[in-house]
Amino acid sequence: MRVLLVEDEEGLIITLTDRLVSEGFDVEVAKDGKEGFDAALAGNFDLILLDVMLPKKNGYDVCRDLRQKGINTPVLMLTAKGETIDKVLGLKLGADDYLTKPFEVIELMARVEALLRRSPNHERHDAVGSFRFGEVAIDFKRAEVRKSDTAVDLSAMEFKLLQFLIENRGLVHSRDHLLDAVWGYDAMPTTRTVDVHIAWLRQKLEENPRHPHFIQTVHGLGYKFVV
Repeated sequence: MRVLLVEDEEGLIITLTDRLVSEGFDVEVAKDGKEGFDAALAGNFDLILLDVMLPKKNGYDVCRDLRQKGINTPVLMLTAKGETIDKVLGLKLGADDYLTKPFEVIELMARVEALLRRSPNHERHDAVGSFRFGEVAIDFKRAEVRKSDTAVDLSAMEFKLLQFLIENRGLVHSRDHLLDAVWGYDAMPTTRTVDVHIAWLRQKLEENPRHPHFIQTVHGLGYKFVV
């Protein structure tokens, strides 16, 4: 997997490059917007990590111009700006996800993995047909869930949340990330909504909901699905 990192902050370049390389990614770095734009046009990347505040050409313009050139590589925008209008602008210009500085590297990696799994260029093996864990069997094509051969009634959002967690199993997802990925950017639920749906899934699927084995809490970070 090849990643283009477009970032001018030296410390962050070192931190992210080291982590991405340790995870098996091939990383190319561009330190200004013009260099990043040219690299994205010339290279065949699986993901672009794009800072917004860049010399020569800002990240918004880079993202917009890449989309206009027909470059559909997933783009994860990195910025110190946290206002909703800035987030919306980035998404409208073609970004696939948005992470506000400062951020935990573990959350960045979770979003990277999620974007790569959703990318049409990524061969997906997960959740195409069926999946089993413990006494639970899931048929994704029919949206059916059974536990100990008994049908389990899940709401549409419960099913979508479960499917997302399974497709991205092993990765930690913050509540905000789950809201964006499952409910969508235009929805207006709160992080409490995530907690409630997680509790319902545990109640219906875990052997011991008070001590869940599969849908785990990572304190201070969010949730992950493990098998």
